[in-house]
Formats: sequence, C-alpha cells, structure tokens
Amino acid sequence: MNKQIGIVGGGQLGRMITVEAKRLGFGVTVIDPTPNCPAEQVGAKQIIADYNDEKAIKEIAKTCDFLTFEIELANASLLDELSKKGLKINPSPKTLTIIKDKFEQKKFLRKVGIPVADFVEVTTKEDIIAAAGEFGYPLLLKARFDAYDGRGNALIRNKASIDKGIAKLSGRKLYVEKFVPFVKELAIMIARSDKGLLAAYPVVQTVHKNNICHIVTAPAPVPTTVHKQATSFAKKVMKHLQGAGVFGIEMFLTSNNKLFVNEIAPRVHNSGHYTIEANITNQFEQHVRAITGLPLGETTMKTPAAVMINILGERNGEAEVKGLEKVLKLNGVGVHIYGKTQTKIERKMGHITAIGDTTKQAYNKAIKARKLLSI
Repeated sequence: MNKQIGIVGGGQLGRMITVEAKRLGFGVTVIDPTPNCPAEQVGAKQIIADYNDEKAIKEIAKTCDFLTFEIELANASLLDELSKKGLKINPSPKTLTIIKDKFEQKKFLRKVGIPVADFVEVTTKEDIIAAAGEFGYPLLLKARFDAYDGRGNALIRNKASIDKGIAKLSGRKLYVEKFVPFVKELAIMIARSDKGLLAAYPVVQTVHKNNICHIVTAPAPVPTTVHKQATSFAKKVMKHLQGAGVFGIEMFLTSNNKLFVNEIAPRVHNSGHYTIEANITNQFEQHVRAITGLPLGETTMKTPAAVMINILGERNGEAEVKGLEKVLKLNGVGVHIYGKTQTKIERKMGHITAIGDTTKQAYNKAIKARKLLSI
C-alpha cells in the first residue's frame, strides 16, 4: 500500500493507532517530544519535537498522505493551513479549534441543542463569586485550554476555597461551570467516515478518581432508554462537527435519568480501550479506517461484557513490570503495557481488559488482575 499516516503525538494512543495502521499496511510517523516514545517502540518513525512545533508539523506533512492527532495540544491553526493546501487531516482542524477551547466547546454544544451544565466565563474572583450567586456551591472552576485528567479543574466548595482554586489555575483563561449532581458518568465512542457515515459503539460507564479514569464497564448498566438517548446525542454532535475519525463523548447521568454532555475528545479515547478485546472492530482500527477513506467496521461487542482498568503509576521512578506472568494465567484477560520508562504517581502506564458473561464476572477478573500487577 505504501501510504503514510502522520500522527501528532506518540503516547499510548499513538502506539495503539500505530499497531492497527501497520497491520493494515500503512507506514506511520509521529511527532512526540519524548525520545523512544510508546509509538516508536511498535514501529512508528519519530520526529522528536513538541506537538505544536511548526517545523516538525511541516516536515511530517511532506511525507504523509493522511495526518491525524492523538492529543488536543496539536497546532490547530497550522493544521488548518495545511488542510487548505490539500493535506488530508482528520478530524478537521476546525473541529480541533472548537474542542481544544473547553469554553467554546460548551458554547458549541449549547448552540446545537445538546444539554450541558450552565457555564460562564470568568476573569476575576468577583466573577466567580457572582457565578456562585447564580449557580450555587459547589461549582467547578475550569481552564479553557490544555486541561486533561483533571489538571485544569478546581472544585469550589464554598467562598473560602475560591482563592485556592484560582491559585491552582493561575495564569490560565478560566470559566465556571455549575456542578451536576450525577449518579453515573457515561461515555460513548462514535466514528465517522470520510463519506459522513456514522458508527456508534455501546455506551459505557466510567469511574473516575481525582478526575482520572480508573474503570470502564461495557455495556453501561443503565436502562435501554438511556443507551438510546446517549447514542442519539452522540450522533447529533457528530452532525455538527467536521472531519472523519473516532470521537469520545463523555456524559453525566442524573438520578432522574437525565443526560448532560460533559466533554468531547476528537480522537480515540481511554473509555474505548476495552474495544481491543471486546468488539469486532476496535477503536484504533476504526480510526485508521475512518481517516484513510476505508469502510467503517462493525462496532458490535463479541462478548456480553467487558471491564477495563487503567494501570496508573503509584510511585515516581523507573518503571518495572511485576506480576505479568501471574496475570497472563487468567483466562479472558488482556494486558497492555505502554512502554513508558518512567513511572509517576497517577501516570497512565497501561491498562487491563477482562471479558466475561456478565459485567460482575468481568469486573472481578479485572480487579484480580490489577492486584497482581505493578509497574
């Protein structure tokens, strides 16, 4: 085939995209600032540079037929410029521009009729106090840009905690969001082909600790009506965004089964990792298919249930995998180690997916496997 895919970002998402791209005959080059990044370890060529590096992006653009990204830190304005010159970039840089600014993302969702928590832009402490007067406490203070895994969020429980929240997010453009008293966090992966066709995956439940995804259960243990509504919201969002690829859409579910969309990721996503073991077409192969003009694959689960658990760093230091032999003796358990040489507290070092006849069975296997493994 000899077609080349360029990826801005070579972390674990780039690694798993690379595996599927090479399986389908594509060459892969990634831009990543960390030498010997996870994607390079599985055969991608690497340009060592920052995700926003103009020279590196122009260099990769000369050699690739298709360009995508695994991180929202990518240079949206330069990607848009290259797209106008004819390079196939997916998802669309215009979509990236909307999504990487979380305040603009919320405005977009509200404009197209998707339920979101109330929000308002703030620049001063007085603005936050005024927002609290309207929304009540607690509320969320959020950074508009470069916020992921909770690094751009501060929970404001009362007036006394405002200063601490401002200090945490010092120097960043901010907005305030009304707190949603959710009972479950849900997510759905959805793909769009270059011809506009959509393929949705099952709705899953996610469990977060410290704003980091720990566990994903597929399918989500919620009523059929909630599955249908969440899928409908995802398809509606996709009709208003441009470009091909796989998108992750996170939602809150309230006690009266009302859904609010929390966030969109214009890329493969942690909540879709379970698809490698559990679905006919995993999210990474699907992304490759979508951005290169190939037909989308079937998204049906091959097993009744699956549970994914992230392997998060529990210390700071050199990575050392222990317990792998014990985990691999368990039936129906898949282990993915990302190849990061340094472990850090709460850094994503890998993940485990267990499949089973029921979510309880899959959960128990996943928990057992996680207890046996350390990095």
